[in-house]
Amino acid sequence: MRKVSLMMSVSLDGFMEGLDRDIGWHVVDDELHQHFNDTLRPLGAFVDGRVTHELMAAFWPTADADPDASAVTAEFAAIWRDKPKIVYSRTLPSGPAEWNTTIVSEVVPEEVRALKEQPGGDLGLGGADLAATFLRHDLVDEIKVYVHPVLIGRGRRMFLDTDTDTDTDTYTDTRTALRLVESRAFGNGVVLLRYERVRPNSGAR
Repeated sequence: MRKVSLMMSVSLDGFMEGLDRDIGWHVVDDELHQHFNDTLRPLGAFVDGRVTHELMAAFWPTADADPDASAVTAEFAAIWRDKPKIVYSRTLPSGPAEWNTTIVSEVVPEEVRALKEQPGGDLGLGGADLAATFLRHDLVDEIKVYVHPVLIGRGRRMFLDTDTDTDTDTYTDTRTALRLVESRAFGNGVVLLRYERVRPNSGAR
């Protein structure tokens, strides 16, 4: 079965972006960018919210047309263009869209589980709001956190509150057991921490 893999960069004090969606503090050199390319290339699809998708679509479709683009930048532009993309949005029209994209209006857990059962590579999840929804429905199998060596003080945190039942407005216990399966330090000071979801009767400790 395919996994849903949440992949996100975060500051050391826990923010995924600064004020006004600033991510200029991300420390991405060729080594880390190549790692991203190698990690994302085998995925079966990108799964994003509208905001994340629109930010990507504003740059990557033609990024390799820039004669000054680095080799890793040009490589990822092709990866992004060709990869199937599932975008969850209540404001965009549902159905096929440009850049190999399918717009879906709502996260339906049964539909996501059926998608995971299809053949192909894992599903790369992005976006804090969408991640919170997937976590609330217990749909995330793996979390890759890239901790950047910087403190930004304020902004948008990676993990939003997931303990509210939106139908009943009550709070539930959403503690999620994780197991560290990989750690890696890059030359620029970024550290990858990869966790897998510990599920009942999985045998993990």
